[in-house]
Amino acid sequence: MKMDKVLLVEDDSTLSFIIEDALMREGFDMVCASNGEDGLKKFKESNPSIVVADVMMPKMSGFQMVELIRAIAPTVPVLFLTARTAIDDVVKGFELGANDYIRKPFQIIELIVRIKALLSRNLHGRVEDSRLSVGDCSLDFASQELNVGKDRIELTHIEALILDELFRHPNEVVEAKTLMFRIWQNDDYNNLNRLHGFIYKLRKYLSRSTSLELLNVRGIGYKLSKKIMTSDFVPGHDRYFRLS
Repeated sequence: MKMDKVLLVEDDSTLSFIIEDALMREGFDMVCASNGEDGLKKFKESNPSIVVADVMMPKMSGFQMVELIRAIAPTVPVLFLTARTAIDDVVKGFELGANDYIRKPFQIIELIVRIKALLSRNLHGRVEDSRLSVGDCSLDFASQELNVGKDRIELTHIEALILDELFRHPNEVVEAKTLMFRIWQNDDYNNLNRLHGFIYKLRKYLSRSTSLELLNVRGIGYKLSKKIMTSDFVPGHDRYFRLS
């Protein structure tokens, strides 16, 4: 069985070793480079399934490397590892063709989950986009902007992360622990109340929508769902039945 090949480009040798060891244990074929120049060379030589790259590196930054990679391989998934959280850096990464990014420090389990998700989407031909639309709402993750009908709402980074996960799984339950891993790289119970606070704000934003609502699935997580309208029901004897 052919293994997916990961090109890891990271100048921190200790972190590179930890990631390489963990991904090999998950069954990935690993190719590693310590700077952007070597990363570009090994990309051309190894034809990897996915690129995982640091942003700040000697000789050539991750941004510069990915820009050159995109010129020859426009569809290979790219995930950035970055300590830089400024919105301009996030936007630049997506504009250059990044599919996802993780802030340092992070837990290896989250990196593994993100890599597998990107490979799955790529396998099924799903083009990753930072702009998503559901009902009368649209989210631009790169610019951290939510549009509800004609209303434009500027989001915080964490609000954008939560909505990005929900918009990618409309009408599905997204577990609270999934959201906590994406935001804080752990599912510590102490973060649950913090998450509830962000959900409360997002629910207020989405209350302006005529087609969507954010539901709490008790004990599990949250669901971005179509609003139930009166016209969705028809009378039947002593009860109402929802139209499918």
